[in-house]
This record gives sequence, C-alpha cells and structure tokens, in this order.
Amino acid sequence: MCGRYTLSTVDGPDIAQRFGLLDPPPDETLERANICPTEPIAVVTAPGEVRAVPWGLRPFRGQKFAPINVRSETAASRFRFLMDGKRCLVLADGWYEWLKSEDKKSPRIPFRYTVDGGVVFAFAGLYDGTGAAILTGPANEVCAPVHDRMPCVLADPDAEAAWLSREVPVAAAGELLGPLPSDRVSVAPANPAVNKAGVEGLELLVAP
Repeated sequence: MCGRYTLSTVDGPDIAQRFGLLDPPPDETLERANICPTEPIAVVTAPGEVRAVPWGLRPFRGQKFAPINVRSETAASRFRFLMDGKRCLVLADGWYEWLKSEDKKSPRIPFRYTVDGGVVFAFAGLYDGTGAAILTGPANEVCAPVHDRMPCVLADPDAEAAWLSREVPVAAAGELLGPLPSDRVSVAPANPAVNKAGVEGLELLVAP
C-alpha cells in the first residue's frame, strides 16, 4: 500500500511554478525512482513552503513503528492530534505496487502507477512537525487488480489548496480523498530491481 514511490523529475523550478512555491524542492528529493520509508521526501507544509522531511510519522508513544501510510477512513480518530492543521502535500510523479508471482520462488512483480501521463501531482499527507505520512483509500479500477488500496491523489490545484487549508474536515473529506478517476491513472511494469530498498536510478521506472 504505497510502500515506495517516485519523484523522478529534476526540474525543481517547474515544480515550484506548478505548486506556487517560493523555492524549488530540495535537491535530495528530486530525480528519485525508489523513495523508501525514512528517506527525505518533498512536502508542502503551507502555501508556498516546501521542505525535505523523513517519510514516516514519529513512532507512537512506547512503540518503534513509524507510520508511513494512514487510512483516510480512520485518520480523524486515530490521528486526532494531527487534525488541527498539520496537513501537507507529498509531491510525487508515481508510485509502486507489487503483484505476487504465480511461482512462489519468483520475486514479486512491481508495477508503477502514474497520473495524467506522468505529471507531478500531490498525495494528501499528514505532517507531525518532523516527518510525513501519505493518506490512502480504496483503489480505483486501474489499481484494484494489484492492490485494494491506493494513495489519496488530490485531483487538482483546488483540491490541494482545500486540503492544505483545512477547509474540509478529514471526517467529511470523502470526495476530496476519494479514488482518482481511473481514466487519469496509468500502470506499467517496472524494473524488478526496484524490489530492493536502497537501489536507485531512473532505469527502475520501466521493465527492462
């Protein structure tokens, strides 16, 4: 359920213009084809403001688990301490899901999902002042054959602004956080080398 994703572009100024940012995203968050939990990610924490933070919220008290994904249906109750304003946009241009191979001895098969032909978009996220997590919801028809969940991709700049401004309470944000229409999402096999955390390179984006 979105355990890896991508921000493969190197055009920071273009991203800044698209999202109305005062500065481009930090260099370490760009040209990434295999973003893994705990690594720096580009997040917009307020209008015009982008920063690099670790992917993952702070562990719950007394636990070591740092959530990287949060179910949108239960976010308002489980993460009530974040609902008063600590929302963010997580910038991306794709995400991965894996299909189990029919041969149990073979590695899982990775697929990469993109939006509107590969443009940069924003996941709805939560920000705790240190790190960020991505909200997830039910899958659309394109994603469902591989996984029954998908990241909450905000549909357009108006939806991004509404999420960031807290105009819509999470508990009532069904339409805002609902599955992106299937005709806007494409899927293609990715390079199996992406199965390994820490591997990087734009050749990971497509199957060899």
